[in-house]
Amino acid sequence: MRSRSVPLASTLCALLLLSGCGGGAPDGDDAADGGAAASSSRSAEPSATPSPTQPEELIGGGTQLFPDRRFVALYGHPGTPGLGALGEQGPEESVTRVKELAKSYEPYSEEKVIPAFEIIATTASSEPGPDGNYSTESTVDQLKPYVEAAERNDVYVVLDLQPGQADFLTQATQYEELLKHPNVGLALDPEWRLAPGQLPLQQIGSVDAAEINKTSDWLATLTRDNRLPQKTMLLHQFSMSMIENREAINTQHPELAFVLHADGHGTPDLKTGTWNALQEGLPKGIRMAWKNFYDEDTPMYTPQQTFGVTPKPWFVSYQ
Repeated sequence: MRSRSVPLASTLCALLLLSGCGGGAPDGDDAADGGAAASSSRSAEPSATPSPTQPEELIGGGTQLFPDRRFVALYGHPGTPGLGALGEQGPEESVTRVKELAKSYEPYSEEKVIPAFEIIATTASSEPGPDGNYSTESTVDQLKPYVEAAERNDVYVVLDLQPGQADFLTQATQYEELLKHPNVGLALDPEWRLAPGQLPLQQIGSVDAAEINKTSDWLATLTRDNRLPQKTMLLHQFSMSMIENREAINTQHPELAFVLHADGHGTPDLKTGTWNALQEGLPKGIRMAWKNFYDEDTPMYTPQQTFGVTPKPWFVSYQ
């Protein structure tokens, strides 16, 4: 199971942890290219500035996220310690903390290890709120201090959505301004995607692959139209029931790098069981990601143990 992003967690997750697991082939790596070539200059003189048609590079160089780098992230909501490690300190302090954390992984990685923030942009709520969707949407201005601090310090950013009774695409479009930044990706958390009449903490939410595909289509178009480098499309899951028709997820967007975030917590045996089950029938082109919980894991994996998991995680977050 995973820890709850909303206070007063129930134990429902443990009962549903591995429900509905199906057979299939193990996951594959997404090797599609999403970069765009620069236009040539008509001048005989070399240009002093990059061509406006050439995508900006990612942290660590290049325009493709994988396989040349792995990520280590702090997860949480700015200013809310109860929702994860990112909220336990301000933007600059978070930069320092995550850089030290990423550095602790470097001895165990042949690839570059890039520090990252996974920021909860919309937070599932026990109250309906003014819009009645049981999700509190942070404003762009509220998130900018963390995004800007990350940009100044070569820290990648992923915006995480907990939509309540809203849908993922509606919420994603609210953060278009931030997603136009070259080193900002998107995460969807189906645990908090509720159907009409459902309420947070009373059941585990779910999303159909069709809604994921609509959201990824939009993000891929945004990335392509704005000549951006490839973006992370991260999907949270700890129970098979959380993503319906998972085999129908369209991973054929060269603009996006798909990652499945296995965010279960507990004992090593429980976490490993979840990790293995989630790879059954995983669509080709989706990489695996791991989450460590400071308070709920018993015990929490060390960096060496985390990168010793098979397959080796491409993205690791700390909550």
